[in-house]
Amino acid sequence: MNKDFNTSRRSLEIDREDMLALTRRMTVKRTSITRIAGAYMDPDGFIDGTFNTRFLKLSGADRAKNLEIARTIPFAQTNTNLKRYVIPEHSRGRESMYQLLLGIRSSGLENDALLEIFYEMTGEKYRSDHEYGIFVFHDRYDIPAKAADHVRLGESEQMFEYLICAVCPVTGDYEAGSPECGFLFPSYAEGGALMNCIDIYQSDVSRPHRELEEIFL
Repeated sequence: MNKDFNTSRRSLEIDREDMLALTRRMTVKRTSITRIAGAYMDPDGFIDGTFNTRFLKLSGADRAKNLEIARTIPFAQTNTNLKRYVIPEHSRGRESMYQLLLGIRSSGLENDALLEIFYEMTGEKYRSDHEYGIFVFHDRYDIPAKAADHVRLGESEQMFEYLICAVCPVTGDYEAGSPECGFLFPSYAEGGALMNCIDIYQSDVSRPHRELEEIFL
């Protein structure tokens, strides 16, 4: 479900409960993440290698490790480390990163050509003095129906389809560290998608990677 977005200051606040609704399901037993894809980048932003696989094909240990990476973004301190931004109309046109993400989302990460363009566009902007990985997760959240008194009824009423991207430092053997930055797209609020919004994560708010804002805004 898509929602019209009111760009008032209050609307840009992220509701912690919305993020917890997503992260509660990010366990090995409950996850609904469909696929994980990614690229390993050198410090100059060139691709060293890529991968793309169904999430459930991973071993239990690898699923747990990657869920921890994905979970970092929505579970971050809301409105401090994780902030919501409206993507302006001039950044949503043809050949924009916005349109690219819409295509990646609708393909469920099964279009490698679109993903490679995403990695290349990110690598052109991202500034790093070390090797890093771009990890992308695709999920479909079946939003539980609720009665008027907010009691959960159990039957899914609608679905929220979204992407999580995490940019992590990696070692020489491609072992990923904690995310430096990332995003959730589209934003999620009150049981629906805010299609023109993105939630951007910064691990260190005193030294943020403004590149993500440059790419989208």
